Amino acid sequence: MTLVEAAVETLDSALAAERAGADRIELCDNLNDGGTTPGAGLIAAVSERMRLPVFVLIRPRAGGFVYSDDEFDTMVRDIGLAVRMGIAGIVTGALAPDGRVDATRMRTLVKAAAGLHVTFHRAIDSAVNLPAALEETIEAGASRVLTSGGAATALEGADLIGTLVDQARARITVVAGGGIREHNVCDVISRTGVREVHTRFIDEAQMRGLVDVVRRDC
Repeated sequence: MTLVEAAVETLDSALAAERAGADRIELCDNLNDGGTTPGAGLIAAVSERMRLPVFVLIRPRAGGFVYSDDEFDTMVRDIGLAVRMGIAGIVTGALAPDGRVDATRMRTLVKAAAGLHVTFHRAIDSAVNLPAALEETIEAGASRVLTSGGAATALEGADLIGTLVDQARARITVVAGGGIREHNVCDVISRTGVREVHTRFIDEAQMRGLVDVVRRDC
């Protein structure tokens, strides 16, 4: 069965995604800007109310993925705070100025997560070499990587996502994300071989439709 992860930015959206059949929540703020770290109050409220696993996005600002020392220190502190709130996983990522994965900082972020699942988010799609970035992500200790295959959408990047799935060889879970909706999710799954997909929550009906298609047709 393919797992469906829903990216949400409110408690109401998280609860609606759960009712619609989503399997996991990614909690974010500012999804229109690609997502940033949600506030502590929201993390606490969602973690208390949800039965589903909740992964929290740790990203101090919109824009690129090369961070200053102060921004990185904030990320480490935010991870510690989220861990103490009882969430199930962290979604984060950092690149070096040369476009490679910042492996040193990623190892620190993974360590701060204290054994929780860590997903390297779509920062990987901005890396100069995705197959090399996948290896660096694995070496840093992440358990998942979210990618559109370097394209604007997962469907457009499906061939490269499939290559990354083959390369991963069960060492890390490759999650397809980027423009995934009810009308294209089965194509993405069949072309890539992923067992997890990520979609932005729009409304309960849209989420239910996507989940139903995945369960019935994919």
